Amino acid sequence: MPRLHDHFWSCPCAGAARHPSPPRARAAKPAAEPGDMSAAAAQAAGADPSPRGPRAGASGRASSWHHDLVQRSLVLFSVGVVLALVLNLLQIQRNVTLFPDEVIATIFSSAWWVPPCCGTAAAVVGLLYPCIDSHLGEPHKFKREWASVMRCIAVFVGINHASAKLDFANNVQLSLTLAALSLGLWWTFDRSRSGLGLGITIAFLATLITQFLVYNGVYQYTSPDFLYIRSWLPCIFFSGGVTVGNIGRQLAMGVPEKPHSD
Repeated sequence: MPRLHDHFWSCPCAGAARHPSPPRARAAKPAAEPGDMSAAAAQAAGADPSPRGPRAGASGRASSWHHDLVQRSLVLFSVGVVLALVLNLLQIQRNVTLFPDEVIATIFSSAWWVPPCCGTAAAVVGLLYPCIDSHLGEPHKFKREWASVMRCIAVFVGINHASAKLDFANNVQLSLTLAALSLGLWWTFDRSRSGLGLGITIAFLATLITQFLVYNGVYQYTSPDFLYIRSWLPCIFFSGGVTVGNIGRQLAMGVPEKPHSD
């Protein structure tokens, strides 16, 4: 008589129990990784899961920033050219500035190189002011509107006009008066330490360059009392730097910061 355990081992289900299937057979398909799920979700939503998306965005921001920089430079250059033509006309009419007869003149009787040089200087100064404010972490917020900027330009033109029209007993009195007016312009429309420091630096450098040009006979001033130039000229450079700086700051309002490269 066959025993019970012999029937048990001869049963087909027992053979299946003795030889279990390998794990790969039981798991026909592995579970999806979390990264694959996110990639599939991004593709279903129409997004680009590759790292090219952020790079393209940074490239677009950089292109927009450079485009805005070029636009501001052109505006500042144009402002510098117009101011140079108008203010130099005032100086020439009062015989304060004299150019050689052989110099090619424009319709404003000004040397041809004066407007481009002043336009370039205005572009550099106008871009430098908001850049310094950004690096110092002190954004200029005093009277930030175009009406204030236009009044600042009017005062600057008035100071230059006073240097050519007003007659004082000596140049010292005129220089002190224009120095007070220039500081008043800074106090009224700027009041920032960066504006004061940049204005003084611009006045110093521009005075040195002017001394060099006059020394080499490019042009000359009547009745020089400060080496080869007039003693009030640094005041004009200071007020001009503050004025162009305010224009540059106003143009830079709402402009995104320069994108940093990774």
